[in-house]
Amino acid sequence: MIFIEGNDTLVSLLENIFQISAAILILCSFYYYRQFKKMKKERKLTSSELSIYIVTQIAIYLCAGSFLLLFLDRNFG
Repeated sequence: MIFIEGNDTLVSLLENIFQISAAILILCSFYYYRQFKKMKKERKLTSSELSIYIVTQIAIYLCAGSFLLLFLDRNFG
């Protein structure tokens, strides 16, 4: 950790990369959620597709909830 001490630019760069990757993951999750929802209307989902569909739904709600809690903590905490 010698390289990180006192170097705020590296830490801020890593935070930005993390935020960008989280945004990309959320966009991909929404895409797959919509795709599975469309496939669910056309035919019955297989067990693996259904499990991915459920996990994606849970992940989106958890991400939104944690983001909201962090936002409220930063602004009102």
